[in-house]
Amino acid sequence: MDYLSKIRKMSYKELEKFAKQIREYIIDVISKNGGHLASNLGTVELTLALYRVFDPFEDYIIWDTGHQTYTHKLLTGRWELFPTIRKFNGISGYTNIFESQADRFGAGHVGTSIAAALGIEQGLKLQGKEANVIVVIGDGALTSGEALEAINQIKTLNSKIKIVINNNSMSISKNVGALSHFFDRLRTSKIYLEMKQIMKKTVRGGLEEELKRLKEALKVSISGDDFFESLSIKHFGPVDGHNLRELEEVFKRIKDYNYPVAVTVNTIKGKGFHSSEGNPEDFHSAGKFDTNSGEFLKTPGFISYSKAFGKTLSKLAEKDEKIVAITAAMVKGTGLSEFAEKFPERFFDLGITEQACVTFAGGLARAGFKPVFAVYSTFLQRGFDQLIHDIALQNIPVIFAIDRAGLVGEDGPTHHGVFDISYLRIIPNMKIYAPKDVQDLADTLWTIFKFPLEGPVAIRYPRDSEFGNFEEIYDKIKMVDLSKWEILNDGKKVAIITTGTITKNAINIAIRNGWTLVFARNIKPLDLETLKWVLKNHEYIFTVEEGSIEGGFGESLNKYGSIENIGVPDEFIVHGSRKELLKLVGLDENGIEKQIFERIERRSIYENTD
Repeated sequence: MDYLSKIRKMSYKELEKFAKQIREYIIDVISKNGGHLASNLGTVELTLALYRVFDPFEDYIIWDTGHQTYTHKLLTGRWELFPTIRKFNGISGYTNIFESQADRFGAGHVGTSIAAALGIEQGLKLQGKEANVIVVIGDGALTSGEALEAINQIKTLNSKIKIVINNNSMSISKNVGALSHFFDRLRTSKIYLEMKQIMKKTVRGGLEEELKRLKEALKVSISGDDFFESLSIKHFGPVDGHNLRELEEVFKRIKDYNYPVAVTVNTIKGKGFHSSEGNPEDFHSAGKFDTNSGEFLKTPGFISYSKAFGKTLSKLAEKDEKIVAITAAMVKGTGLSEFAEKFPERFFDLGITEQACVTFAGGLARAGFKPVFAVYSTFLQRGFDQLIHDIALQNIPVIFAIDRAGLVGEDGPTHHGVFDISYLRIIPNMKIYAPKDVQDLADTLWTIFKFPLEGPVAIRYPRDSEFGNFEEIYDKIKMVDLSKWEILNDGKKVAIITTGTITKNAINIAIRNGWTLVFARNIKPLDLETLKWVLKNHEYIFTVEEGSIEGGFGESLNKYGSIENIGVPDEFIVHGSRKELLKLVGLDENGIEKQIFERIERRSIYENTD
């Protein structure tokens, strides 16, 4: 069905009913699949109004981050496919240029939209083509460095870009920083909004003129220091993001503007579902849940790596007042909620600013503190220069707690943390650890803080959970030797050297085949003594890692002897459950064993060929 044509023929009452239908459909599917619920429930009317005025197949509509585009997907040919969202071989949870022509620019990271839109606009101009270029970006995303850098170039490029700001006072966590206060000021300008409503209802000339005068005075007092106006960008708003008529009116008004314009649209994150409206942070990226109660469907008795990290850090901070924690708008996601509550003066949320967070941590360390920056692997990529220039070059002791390392599952290639070993391993002074399970994560973190910190340290762990509880983990917490590898099974002929939690997938293989299994907690520096023993006593040696095969842990060993590497292949891995993806790339138990036998056979054939 052509939903774009359909919505353009609807009355506002019909549109309101359709918006409700869309919300019910999104809630039903995401309750079964998991996904970005709250952000999408907040943009239903915004998308409907936008697409009544602009055509996503003719105009260029760039959605920042892509996690607020479920209504966009439904209206652009994917209504029937929507139940497959985030499933293996299904549609993506983000914009994806390989999925639809309407997905003008793919994104899973925040802040890229304005720069991409400016590039598209300049490209069209160079070709003599004309089209509207529109960005839809959240107020939280506007705190990111790339977004601000791009905004700074709008006037210089003589751009006519149109920016729609989805202002819901949230990124994932509550927004922080001066820009968020600016948007809050716009959002909470109740006098102005009430005056606007009075203006709509007033028909008597004298009073109407007086109200106009008051309205203009209030407008100046509220937005006289307007961020956008100061950059020569015409600014409208705030507009009620759930009022279809008002949204459509302002979009029609700006459609033919020959200069850049920004429209602030106030929305409610999680709109239309009682649980997500009351708790938008938990329902930002939701797991499966019950649509009636709003309760998440979790298997009891399991603890996530994120939670184990956060609780261990909180315990350490109770005894060491120099420990401080940093996040880039990911308080709950990185397991730092308890730390933030217990030690608010030692907790820093800098918003979506990974580059700033890395350098900020360096500054804290130079001031005598022990900073821990908890960040998703895929987001730390954004601070690569700062890792080198600001931290490692000066050998500053900062701990990087790298969450979501490896294959994360349904969020797909924009979020798979498969490159951190490769990009961290090449940096001098960097130490890298990859614990084998939740207990080992707690032990590793505990051990790091028992000694004076010397230079940068990275600990990587997956988006996963294990059976157990923190009380049991804490009772068993112990010091581990961070310089030595562990021989988990002493066998013959074949040796497997693993790092990280993929070690669990290799244990049974080693035992049933009588092979040696070596767990390498420390990826850098290497345990060359144990490696020398492995090389001397085994005919076939394999490394296994849940990271990119290119530049990874295995590659760091190849110069020491004949070693074959097993890991994530040199390609971007699709979305699906973590279990499905490990099987896809051959890192489940059967896949690892099969690869080893195939390579032994291949090598045997080669060596016996004249």
